Amino acid sequence: MFSMTQLVRRAAQTNGKVVATIDGERSQTWSEFAHKIACFANGLQQLGISSDGCVAMLALNSDRYFEFMFATPWAGGVFQPINTRLAGPEVVYWLNDSEASVLIVDRNFVPMVAEIREQLQHVKHFIFVDDGDVPEGYIAYVDVVDNEPVEDANRQGDDLAGLFYTGGTTGRSKGVMLSHTNLVVNAMQAIPMLGAQVADRMLHVAPMFHIADAFVCIISTSLCGSNYFQPAFDPVSTLQGIQDYKIQRMLLVPTMVNMMVNHPAIGEYSLESLQGIWYGASPMPEPVIRKAMEVLPAVDFRQAYGQTEAAPAITVLSPERHTFEGPMAGKMKSAGQALPGIDLCIMDENDQKVANDVIGEICMRGPNMMLGYRNMAEQTSKAIVDGWLHTGDGGYLDDEGFLFIVDRVKDMIISGGENVYSAEVENALYQHESVDQCAVIGIPHEKWGEQVHAVVVLKDGAEVDEDTLIIHCKTLIAGFKCPRSVTFQVEPLPLSGAGKILKTELRKPFWPEGERNVN
Repeated sequence: MFSMTQLVRRAAQTNGKVVATIDGERSQTWSEFAHKIACFANGLQQLGISSDGCVAMLALNSDRYFEFMFATPWAGGVFQPINTRLAGPEVVYWLNDSEASVLIVDRNFVPMVAEIREQLQHVKHFIFVDDGDVPEGYIAYVDVVDNEPVEDANRQGDDLAGLFYTGGTTGRSKGVMLSHTNLVVNAMQAIPMLGAQVADRMLHVAPMFHIADAFVCIISTSLCGSNYFQPAFDPVSTLQGIQDYKIQRMLLVPTMVNMMVNHPAIGEYSLESLQGIWYGASPMPEPVIRKAMEVLPAVDFRQAYGQTEAAPAITVLSPERHTFEGPMAGKMKSAGQALPGIDLCIMDENDQKVANDVIGEICMRGPNMMLGYRNMAEQTSKAIVDGWLHTGDGGYLDDEGFLFIVDRVKDMIISGGENVYSAEVENALYQHESVDQCAVIGIPHEKWGEQVHAVVVLKDGAEVDEDTLIIHCKTLIAGFKCPRSVTFQVEPLPLSGAGKILKTELRKPFWPEGERNVN
């Protein structure tokens, strides 16, 4: 049976003296790490965590985030990362829905938690994960881990391991339930295609609340790698980290790659240690990958496509296909080929498989497919049909099994690697008394790929400006989801015969012909 905590036990047994984590002045070997999380697990059990009990964390990247991911299942519980970019009401929904009884918080989010604390229906204990003065009403992290180690609860197989909430097209987030098998098997599936090696030094700058970095954490643990942490991505600190720690591999989203390779100071850093960059979460603009391959010619670039429901990786585009010339060219716009153990197909609207080069919905099945959505049986049954996970993404397969994505989830905007669902933003806009009609679309943005843009028709006699609507949205949803720009028009929004707003027409002024022709 596959188990996240078994990976830790093995790492301590086989590579106990290898450095597991480094965060600033803190460092520990795999043997020390295993001991730490066993003590941490004892502390969590004393707080009432047992089988399927949920522990949530709202914090920036750190070695202690890494500890939380493994100590929670060691105690018998389920770990729940919280998106640090959420607004207060969204955090409340996530925590109430998961019924998390323990919330781990760093100093950056203590003020937010203070505002929403009374709305949290199930959280009984708050752990302050930073060093220094402990806020009132919190337990110090050092006190929670100051315990004797306990035996691993040995959660495994189909036991629930992690709960990852994703944005919902109806405005309601879905809690994706991932088992130990889902998470561990997907890491095993990906390791050979990602080129990861035993004892690799990995830098964590992508947010650890994302399933993508949890995936990297599990890969690194499987291979007894060394993990280095920075609170968040910054191009200069990332370059400095690569140099100082002789980093070999790392995960970035395309916007991070863009900011790093185009930084004027990149030539001042020694980056010879860097062997591989994994990227995904949003399309990679061709000029960016060309520049990256030029600036870092010795680095293997590998693109991964997936989604939270697949734990998360489905396909990988290998480095030899990252070329614009020769017999291996022609696949740069693809998302690569399916991982071992994953069946991949394209289905039409009747759930029938289509031929190669025919566009339809991307579907997959394999041991990495989620258990389902928490408390959402109907949505689960729509997502998993006859054993196939329907991704909601449109694409086609060529005759070599390369996947080409032609659109993302209907009307989804991908800005800086973050998924923004237009319906969620529209729901926020519609809550303003002056809004009669609205549609939210993605428009081109040089830095972030896409920018959230709203087209609004006001009620008769109503007056409101762009800034007011944006501020209104920020009170309801995360800032990154809010419109960055608003267009007002007097005439009604264009509708199809079925009464659906024709977003294709709204996009036309912003996108070259056919470049963002979705729906």
